Amino acid sequence: MSDSPRGTAAETATLLLCGARLTDGRTVDVRLSGPRIEAVGTAGSLAGPPGAAARQGSGAGTRIDLRGYLLLPAPAEPHAHLDLALTAGCAGPPADDVADVQRRATEAALLQLGHGATAVRSHVRVGDVHGLRALEAVLQARRALRGLIDVQVVAVPRLLTGAAGADGLDVLRDALKMGASAVGGCPDLDPDPSGHAEAVVALAAEFGVPVDLHTAADDPARLARLAAMAGGLRPGVTLGPCHGLGTLPRDAAMRAAERLAAAGVSVVALPQGGCGGLETVRRGAAGLHTPVRLLRRAGVPVAAGSGALADLANPVGRGDPLEAAFLLASYGECEPLRAYELISTRARAVLALPEVRVEAGFPAELLAVRGESVEGVLALAYSRVVIHHGRVVSRTSAVREFCDTSTDPALDLPRQSHREP
Repeated sequence: MSDSPRGTAAETATLLLCGARLTDGRTVDVRLSGPRIEAVGTAGSLAGPPGAAARQGSGAGTRIDLRGYLLLPAPAEPHAHLDLALTAGCAGPPADDVADVQRRATEAALLQLGHGATAVRSHVRVGDVHGLRALEAVLQARRALRGLIDVQVVAVPRLLTGAAGADGLDVLRDALKMGASAVGGCPDLDPDPSGHAEAVVALAAEFGVPVDLHTAADDPARLARLAAMAGGLRPGVTLGPCHGLGTLPRDAAMRAAERLAAAGVSVVALPQGGCGGLETVRRGAAGLHTPVRLLRRAGVPVAAGSGALADLANPVGRGDPLEAAFLLASYGECEPLRAYELISTRARAVLALPEVRVEAGFPAELLAVRGESVEGVLALAYSRVVIHHGRVVSRTSAVREFCDTSTDPALDLPRQSHREP
């Protein structure tokens, strides 16, 4: 069954993207047929459906002028907290009322979609006083958002060892039966971190789902044990934000990274800062210390996410994947094009989603951003067109104006030369 609310009509709709620029400098037309890219050709070479020139909406047979835009594989958000999002203004602890959490989760996911993320993985608290209410709310939001954005849900318990841990394991099992996409956890917050990780890995193997753990990764011995547990586990293990690796001596950090690489463990960095999953993370610490360059040199699959979105961990988070790429490039951890890959291609790999390229046969998960280069769009990514399953699901158009200076010709100010389509 299609995820699209439009059913068969949406699956067969044709969309022609005209005059878009690619990262290799080519200007092309791209024809989409349903959820896939049907053809890519030089600008003006592809014919759209009959009458497409007269239709500029988002329905069947649409033609969109993307001159002045850079066309990219759409980002994916590999590390969000939709149940905690948009709670920075709360006077006390965030409410766990199902309706309130669903409303905030939906709004946060739509904010991320507007920035370009067509898929998001959200960590959600389960157990303790929260029970399964937050999970129920985010699962309801996932159903409501079907066809707009793909949502994966990671169930995150606090304790899994000792007397209290027995209840946590029961709740985690219930969460997976309800529809959680992956098993999460916070080993650093458990009195027995290795036992916590072992319980998560065992449960993931039993249910055949991925593992996605919050950890600072600041203990090499503990990280080595985790890598040993993770080796061979399918569909995979992800850790984040791993900012503690940046506090270790370089040789120790490299050895730890090599163990993660050998075990096939992925790492999600949060350049923007910490997140609500690690209560001990100092604000901004994750962004400053995750050694992305070192991890990539060791062969670790690395992606980047946003983490907090206007919650108690970061009251000003924006949930913009391009901001994560911008920060990686600014910190010197990656060159701009590689930084963008960490929020798109690499992030999709962490979520076990199909690879996207602007080539025929690949999924039509695309982001068009006004600009001529990756460096340019990371610096000033205002106007965006987001395409999910082959149809436009979000558009943002920004117009910048300056006061009239024509009365003083001596200023001789340059005029904006780019035409808004």
